[in-house]
Amino acid sequence: MPYVNIKVTQEGVTPNQKSELISGVTDLLVRVLGKNPATTFVVIDEVALEDWGIGGLPVEQYRREAAG
Repeated sequence: MPYVNIKVTQEGVTPNQKSELISGVTDLLVRVLGKNPATTFVVIDEVALEDWGIGGLPVEQYRREAAG
């Protein structure tokens, strides 16, 4: 019973994109590990930008500095 948790920032991920992620991850687990799709769970969590950090910085600050 695989359980996959995908975390993305709250930046307009559409229901169709989420559906593609769920389907794609499930298909990957079926193909690579032979898992049963009926017992494969995929959960997508959206995280506020202020709650996400990269390299010791809040993501928005990290992006500003990376851009230049």
